[in-house]
Amino acid sequence: MRLISVNVGRAVDAEWAGKLGRTAIDKKAVTRRVGVRQNGLEGDERADQPNHGAPTHAVYSYAREDYDWWEGELGRELRDGQFGENLTTSGVDVSGAVLGERWRVGTALLEVSGPRIPCVVFRNWMDEPGWLKRFTDAGRVGAYLSVVETGELGVGDPVEIVARPEGSVTIAESVLAYHGDKDVLTRILAFPGHGSYWDRRAERLLR
Repeated sequence: MRLISVNVGRAVDAEWAGKLGRTAIDKKAVTRRVGVRQNGLEGDERADQPNHGAPTHAVYSYAREDYDWWEGELGRELRDGQFGENLTTSGVDVSGAVLGERWRVGTALLEVSGPRIPCVVFRNWMDEPGWLKRFTDAGRVGAYLSVVETGELGVGDPVEIVARPEGSVTIAESVLAYHGDKDVLTRILAFPGHGSYWDRRAERLLR
């Protein structure tokens, strides 16, 4: 289990990027070692701060194995960083990672905090018919990570799972919770480190 690409990007103006009109989804691979700070990787930006600026969205990871699957589905090549992730992994079951799971990557310690919920910017970026539904239904959404300990990381670093809470919810399951599975959502709410967006979701679904 290792990193095969580290990707960063700066926000740029884009007419297709929803109401904000700015996006940093176009992440490009870097070969240098990169500092990991509380708010994400050095040299990286998140344009949509209201939706992606929280500490629980500091770093986004995606599995190369899931890219390979999508290449078969879409009939085109997908480069590392294509989905806007900071960390492209190999050998890591990202969809099977659980909330609260901790990864040692380089000298940084990261914690799995939630799934990627696709948005209009991602849809327009990919320019694929029915992309939001297809991406969600496939369950291969990648994982957001918060930063527990700052440090640095780089291509080739091992991804070591150092903690995995028992009874937690997987990334794939958490997508079901977001879209209305009340049983799974209740399990997420019982997890002490759950993101505040789960509370907002619960207000809609459980009231």
